[in-house]
Amino acid sequence: MKYFILFMVAVFAFAKAYTQEITPQTATVDIQSIRAVVIPQYESKSIEGQVWVSFKPLENVTEVRLDAKNMSVIDSSDIAVVTAQKEHILFTGDFKASKKYTIRFDYTATPKQTLYFVNEDGNDQIWTQGQGKYTSHWLPSIDDVNDKIEFDISVIAPTAYQVITNGKMIKKEPLGSRTVWSFDMQQPMSSYLVALAIGDYQKTTFPSTSGVPLEFYYYPEDAFLAEPTYRYSKKIFDFYEKEIEVSYPWQNYKQVPVKDFLYAGMENTGTTIFSDSFVIDSIGFTDRNYVNVNAHELAHQWFGDLVTATRSKHHWLQEGFATYYALLAEREIFGDDYFYYKLYETAEQLRELSDQGKGQKLVAAGGSSLTYYQKGAWALHILKETVGASAFAKAVKNYLTKYQFKNVTTDDFMAEVEAVSGQDLTTYKKNWLNQSAFQAAEALESLKKSSFMRSYFELQALRTIALKDKLRPLENTLKLPNDYLGQEAVYQLAETNLRESIGLYKLAFTSKNTLIRQAIATSVEQIPPPLEYQFESFLRDDSYVTREQAFLKLWLLYRANNNAEKMKALLNQMDGQFGFSDGNIRTLWLTLSLATQDYKGDEAGARYDELVSYTGAGYPFQLRENAFQFLSQIQSFDRTSLKNLVEACTHHNWRFRENARNLLNQLVKEDRIKDIMDSVRPLLSKKELAYLERVNL
Repeated sequence: MKYFILFMVAVFAFAKAYTQEITPQTATVDIQSIRAVVIPQYESKSIEGQVWVSFKPLENVTEVRLDAKNMSVIDSSDIAVVTAQKEHILFTGDFKASKKYTIRFDYTATPKQTLYFVNEDGNDQIWTQGQGKYTSHWLPSIDDVNDKIEFDISVIAPTAYQVITNGKMIKKEPLGSRTVWSFDMQQPMSSYLVALAIGDYQKTTFPSTSGVPLEFYYYPEDAFLAEPTYRYSKKIFDFYEKEIEVSYPWQNYKQVPVKDFLYAGMENTGTTIFSDSFVIDSIGFTDRNYVNVNAHELAHQWFGDLVTATRSKHHWLQEGFATYYALLAEREIFGDDYFYYKLYETAEQLRELSDQGKGQKLVAAGGSSLTYYQKGAWALHILKETVGASAFAKAVKNYLTKYQFKNVTTDDFMAEVEAVSGQDLTTYKKNWLNQSAFQAAEALESLKKSSFMRSYFELQALRTIALKDKLRPLENTLKLPNDYLGQEAVYQLAETNLRESIGLYKLAFTSKNTLIRQAIATSVEQIPPPLEYQFESFLRDDSYVTREQAFLKLWLLYRANNNAEKMKALLNQMDGQFGFSDGNIRTLWLTLSLATQDYKGDEAGARYDELVSYTGAGYPFQLRENAFQFLSQIQSFDRTSLKNLVEACTHHNWRFRENARNLLNQLVKEDRIKDIMDSVRPLLSKKELAYLERVNL
């Protein structure tokens, strides 16, 4: 009995603690606005700031909490006792229900994440990525997405730099060698959507059709890249306002590229921050343009920023909507065939995952990106077909209007659809929202409504048929002006005997379609001698992917034939081309030039030094990654590149960091690298040495 009583006391205490832990502050306190002045300190990579927090208790309380990770309070007003804890800043006082309070305090923070200080090519940048609940690492705020707050931010930064944050700039004042930038937001938002970017930028501004100012930022040296990078931006914006029938909800819209960003882009309220790897020229536009990311992040301004899911279980309401509306915008730009082919590609991914028993429910916490983004988009596509386009559009409009600046659940959205359509959607919800298996059969029937997809499936059915029995259909297909049918025909040729398919290949080479020619360049593993001349024509295509593939495969062909003169002529032809911002062509050229015997031997040292230099912290991580991989392939790591690789193992970009760690783990198995590592250690930072010690290297 004694132990039972102790057990019940423990259970009661745990239950009470758990109840207290999960009771949200939003139930007792309404944080209404946060006004802040922030001063980034470049040398110490820290923040100094001053904050005014206005709140209204919903009942009498003695404590109000802001989320604030590892911050210090250095001064405060006397309305309340302000103390800093590890995870919070706490206001202690006698706060009465319905009375408005404003508390001021000064703070300092040295963020370990969320706010990043980046220096590349001698240029300082600062940018934030607060996805989910991380703004509290640099700005006292509320991690709970259900507490929507009006933020007005002022930033003190070096005068040489531009400052971009949420809202409209209302004032810009000199302060010695620095400038005070003040911004105003008129509507509330979740804290994770607060953004800050500081750097050397120029911008171009023009209005949308409805008059909303659209601001597009770029590096001064990239002025000629602004048009291809931001191509179709106004068209996408205007399309959304017409399609959604709800006006853009914020004062202006800004887009700013940053270096070494963690993801493709982030939809901060009125301010999208995106990876500068999408800053491209007109050739790069064919292969790696910003249109999809651009459209996706802009769609979030309605789906995610204007209405925000109450919790992760309903995350598809943000990502599924943004993915689907981005597809609708791209359909407006690139046409129906593009739209249906992209749906088909994601259906194949979802079907394969489902067939492996790894499918996930859409309305559930812990879903993958494929589930929330792609399955979410498919669920909306099927819903639109189920209730009709008119009812779907009206329901979305009602949903956004009713819940603007609020938080939502899946039931909130579905209630609007059922109210407008008058349909019982129980079966739909069971199959598409609460079923882990992907409804592949229903998706296939939807795709078949497109005449293009019916033609594609008919062509696809020829994959198992001998070439001699499908020569005419493939020939007819290659004569059509269709990207995707032509690509499929080429991919089928790659599985055949060249002697039988040479005629069709030569027909495909006559196509001016970039994607068809790219399909040839990527699918032919080794260039057969009869196609050597045709492959040489790829070196001038408007595609850096095609050029890179042709360059490498032609070099391998010439080397196999011991044709040193052609190898050198090829290198001369490709010298000076850089490719994407990751230097895909330049790093390949440097590597092949070093691997080509007797090629400008007096310049070999300079070429090697250039390749090694691209591993340094002054370059984008994508370029560094290419340089690391090529040095590994030619087994030419030296002390400088190995030091840079160790530094990369502590980089803030987790994808780059993990790739660097995997490569280092492979390299240190070699005795030569172990010897070099011993000479590198004295050059490493404490952080880098700590990493090596942690992994026993």
